[in-house]
Amino acid sequence: MIDRLDDEYYMRLALELAAKARGQTGVNPVVGCVIVKDGRIVGLGSHLRRGEAHAEIHALKMAGEEARGAAVYVTLEPCSHYGRTPPCADRLIEAGVGRVVAAATDPNPKVSGTGLAKLRAAGIETVSGVLEAESRKLNEAFEKYIRTGLPFVTLKAGATLDGRLAAGSGDSKWVTGEESRAAVHTLRHLHDAIMIGAGTALKDDPSLTTRTPVPGLHPVRIVVDAQLKLPPNLKLFTDGQAPTIVLTAADANADKRRVLETAGVEVIGCAADGGRIDLHDAMRKLGEREIGSVLLEGGGRLNGAMLQAGLIDKIAVFFAPKIVGSGGTPLFDHPVAARMAEAVRLTRVEIERYGDDWCVTGYPEQPAQGGE
Repeated sequence: MIDRLDDEYYMRLALELAAKARGQTGVNPVVGCVIVKDGRIVGLGSHLRRGEAHAEIHALKMAGEEARGAAVYVTLEPCSHYGRTPPCADRLIEAGVGRVVAAATDPNPKVSGTGLAKLRAAGIETVSGVLEAESRKLNEAFEKYIRTGLPFVTLKAGATLDGRLAAGSGDSKWVTGEESRAAVHTLRHLHDAIMIGAGTALKDDPSLTTRTPVPGLHPVRIVVDAQLKLPPNLKLFTDGQAPTIVLTAADANADKRRVLETAGVEVIGCAADGGRIDLHDAMRKLGEREIGSVLLEGGGRLNGAMLQAGLIDKIAVFFAPKIVGSGGTPLFDHPVAARMAEAVRLTRVEIERYGDDWCVTGYPEQPAQGGE
């Protein structure tokens, strides 16, 4: 089937350009731009790194003088304010483009619509809303962070058909197949940080790095250890492959804290109650450190606590065609709903196959009982 040549045709290309840069722009959005003149593509660009040129600037440089009178397709409204880079709207006006088509307006309520308004005031035709849903999904982490200051949390797990993370003995190597594990490493590349609990860190002594056929980005590694019980010789604390953060109680042992900090680990004290840290406070502190997305690879207790607190934005579970029975480790080892009517439902569910496994992805419809 041949795609229809219209605004969506070029916007899909811009979205593809944006998607390839996921994971490398930090708390900035991923953006793609395509410039078309007289039926020919004359400029292409992506936002590649925070603090560096935006997608429109790369595309304008490629287009050169052919940008004058051209149509610009961009996945997010051109910025209108000075940040780490000058406003893209001003550069488009200076280049003399004739038309700008944006997939979505800026989700930041302080500037939303102002970029397009500036272009219209300069006599440039503007259109917005072309493939908007696709653009917003692509930047779902950025949209949450810019509105709330909190990271977007995706729970990832590999589980048996009966919802177990491990067999009765605690053995979890391997629940899922190679194809699923490869997909997980790509997910790590796409997130700012990866988070586990102290139990998982102690049992598995993981590196939590990205291992892909070609080099990927290593996320910041985060461990929830309320009482600083973990030994300082774990790989997370010693291998130096990626920054490591420990979330602990504000009143945790000062000597243990100094040992970790001397090793280069950042220790963040959080509000705590009954020996458990306040996960809401922990997420706020991560947001303050400009961590915009977190891949949660926790055990059943941390998964359940995060779900019950209403802090999980997206769930991706890789189900293997295996059954281990009641002795295994549950996916959510925490009371979430007393009645079926109170169960957390997933919306916008998608199912993909990875070898013999199936990945079910969806968004919690609402926080569980007790969440905010």
